[in-house]
Amino acid sequence: MRDLLDSLENWHREGIACAVARLVTVVGSGPRLPGAAMAVSSGSVVVGSISGGCVESAVVTEALKVLDTGTPSLVRFSFTDDEALSVGLTCGGTVQVFIEVFDWLQ
Repeated sequence: MRDLLDSLENWHREGIACAVARLVTVVGSGPRLPGAAMAVSSGSVVVGSISGGCVESAVVTEALKVLDTGTPSLVRFSFTDDEALSVGLTCGGTVQVFIEVFDWLQ
């Protein structure tokens, strides 16, 4: 999360809304550990990583929905071995990602 702070601060200073996605659960094998985070600006700029690239685009889509509605979301991504390989998730595990609007006052 610390690697996101400069971008979050810059977006805040510029008045750009953003959401933070955190990897909260990994079942089976996963490319990153719980706690991994990424931030998405309202302009779809992404910093950080929660999965090494395999579900990032889906998380961006969900983060933009969260920014639109203001409602936090817990999203689950689960892949069979064949599905996992097709999206680049070589581990075939299941991950849960919590996404919320980032607010400096929280």
